[in-house]
Amino acid sequence: MKRTLAFTLTLLATQAWAHESPGITSAKGNAEAAFDLVHTRVYKQGDNLVFEQLVDGKAGSRLPTAKGAFAGAEVYSYVWPTSLDSSSVGFDAKAGILALALTSHPDFDDTPKLDENRDGKADNDGGLWHSHWVVLSKDESCGPGGLKVRDIPEGAKPTLPATWPGAPIYIDSPGYDLSLDKNAARISVPLAAVGFPQGFNYDGVTAALKINADLHNPLLCVSSVWDVSSGDLSLPGRWTLNKQ
Repeated sequence: MKRTLAFTLTLLATQAWAHESPGITSAKGNAEAAFDLVHTRVYKQGDNLVFEQLVDGKAGSRLPTAKGAFAGAEVYSYVWPTSLDSSSVGFDAKAGILALALTSHPDFDDTPKLDENRDGKADNDGGLWHSHWVVLSKDESCGPGGLKVRDIPEGAKPTLPATWPGAPIYIDSPGYDLSLDKNAARISVPLAAVGFPQGFNYDGVTAALKINADLHNPLLCVSSVWDVSSGDLSLPGRWTLNKQ
């Protein structure tokens, strides 16, 4: 009886895991430990999707060095590029690659509606890790095959999310719950916030971005890619609602 019960519990546990996204496993040694990806996945937890990256070191332990100015400021990030359409979170449709990002940048604050450190000020929290949706597009001025956060040209009036922070780029500051615990970086995204998708593909990236010293298009380029879960940004991870 005990043996049968143990076998049943093991089988149920195996089946439960099988219905979750297995994610993308990556080899160690491609970047410094805090950004060296070993596993990336998306899974459902209640009414939320949890975007998770596991690294070889302590997640979030490395922060950019403050430069004292917006121009030339660095941004460190854990990024989940997805196949979701940009319109699913409130941008124009088919605007580029929609990516969820966990970022830190001590030289500026781009979450004007949030007071993350609870000091009564909403403009001094940029160094704390926080969430963004960004739309990425190719731009050779960011380097060969370079990517940037898509710019908003002067006078243009694209569709933007309600929590757009006012910067002239396709960025959203949704204020999602997040955690940096040991080797895990996680962001919890309400399913309603992405339009209850039936499924989508994803990848994992750790990278640095940089504000253009001239403060013009392109404003925010991906300056260094430290690690890519798939190795080639092919978005092999797959989350599907009916498999949860």
